[in-house]
Amino acid sequence: MDADRRNIQDFKILEVQELDVNYGGIQALKKINLTISKGEVVTLIGANGAGKTTTLRAISKIVNPKSGAIIYSGRNITRHQTHEVVKLGIAHCPEGRRVLAKQTVFDNLLLGAYIRSNQGEIKADIQHQFELFPRLSQRRHQLAGTLSGGEQQMLAIARALMSRPQLLLLDEPSLGLAPAIVKEIFSIIENLRATGVTILLVEQNAHLALQIADRGYVLEAGSITLTGAASELINDERVKKAYLG
Repeated sequence: MDADRRNIQDFKILEVQELDVNYGGIQALKKINLTISKGEVVTLIGANGAGKTTTLRAISKIVNPKSGAIIYSGRNITRHQTHEVVKLGIAHCPEGRRVLAKQTVFDNLLLGAYIRSNQGEIKADIQHQFELFPRLSQRRHQLAGTLSGGEQQMLAIARALMSRPQLLLLDEPSLGLAPAIVKEIFSIIENLRATGVTILLVEQNAHLALQIADRGYVLEAGSITLTGAASELINDERVKKAYLG
């Protein structure tokens, strides 16, 4: 890592402190602590039901924590509403894509810019997304529900980028996709990192996630049990046995 990147990463863009989240009487997250520095790709790995998606939903304020704090760019956003968090620079690309099936690709991208008002900049950013995702450009007037799974995932990421986020939360971007498309999606994620977008990645394919991440956290039953550099976790015998096959 060069000196310029080290200087950038000295700035903590996100700090999650002692976070507890309950679903009814069930404690989904237990005293979660994690940090992300500007420019990093950090991954959360763990089994289904470990709390990975809940962690992202708490950060983006889709769910409210029982206790603890979420600090974004030095500001406590624990009690913010979802739209306020988006305005501050956090975008959430959810599991399962969740594109508007009966709207066109173009209209889905417009929706991603709903917090913005400068029409010239929005138009320019849509064109930028078409340059990042040429397949979407070819299908700009096509209904999103008629796209392939990989194209819908590209659209979900592009839509999230339309809010110009500083922090992108990606939930299971490879879910249900063919290996060739997964490779393409992860190449896009690496390209986004190169543009300065900080990424918190939840991904069932732990090996793939750790290959592109700077650091990782292992979640088990709502608690963080292991953390470290991705290069260390990918060679850790416990991680290999549990998540890397």
